[in-house]
Amino acid sequence: MDGEDIYGVGFAITAVITFIGCWIYCVAAYGFLLGVGLGWFPSLIVAVIAGALWPLIVLIVIIILAIVI
Repeated sequence: MDGEDIYGVGFAITAVITFIGCWIYCVAAYGFLLGVGLGWFPSLIVAVIAGALWPLIVLIVIIILAIVI
């Protein structure tokens, strides 16, 4: 498994988790009709950005855990 494979797996995991979380937030914030109907589009944009930046997100989580623990 080379670097591109690891990056792709991390991208997919992060994007899926972020998409689901953002979509749930849209439903909670804007109601069922707008959240389900239109919330997928901004959720997709945020998920792609978070997926592309997943190494940075992991690094920040590790730093926070190191400080707390």
